[in-house]
Amino acid sequence: MKSYKKTSRFLGASFLLQAIASLISTFLLSPLIIPGNIINTMTNIGNNVFQIRASIMGEMVAVIGIVMLGVLLYLTLKKQDGKIALIALGLYLLTVAIIAISRIPLFALLQISQESIIADHPAYFQSLGNMFYELQEFGYFLHMLPYTLGAALFYYLFYKSDFIPRFLSLWGLLAASLALIGSVFDHLGFEISMLIFLPTLPFDFAIGIWLIVKGICTDR
Repeated sequence: MKSYKKTSRFLGASFLLQAIASLISTFLLSPLIIPGNIINTMTNIGNNVFQIRASIMGEMVAVIGIVMLGVLLYLTLKKQDGKIALIALGLYLLTVAIIAISRIPLFALLQISQESIIADHPAYFQSLGNMFYELQEFGYFLHMLPYTLGAALFYYLFYKSDFIPRFLSLWGLLAASLALIGSVFDHLGFEISMLIFLPTLPFDFAIGIWLIVKGICTDR
């Protein structure tokens, strides 16, 4: 069974890199956010400068992982359907741009929060803080639309190629489709359970480990 071992390992490492970096970034940021209470949120953010900067840095590492992942997936799957692979790559690059832009309001929120703590949270700082918080939240969730759509296209090509076991391709298609549906309904204002996004993370780890250990097979 022939494998492109070197490409497979880089591809698997890219899956793991973006998944781990994104998980760490979320783990650092989430405990500081108090839904519906901008004063407590700004106090937490202003008093945990290193944690916020580490979270932003984690997202930037995740961005690098997504770029690597998109390029390697395109190179691996373009022979299955070059147009679909190119569209998926474009969606991944759009994802990267959205994530990077969405971290600017978070950095601004950090600066505003520090000033607000010193001034004892006057109303105008609360308004600014709430605006930057909503902007970074909107940008962060917006990136899920192109990312999950691009992922679904790549996993369709994986299913078509037989480069990896079909159960992995179907898992990826299901996870990406559920996350895409959840993102659409979230942007339409519906309350969405975070459980709909749950299959995505274990899939990234599963396919990452599989590609590193087993590789891409070309003669199934």
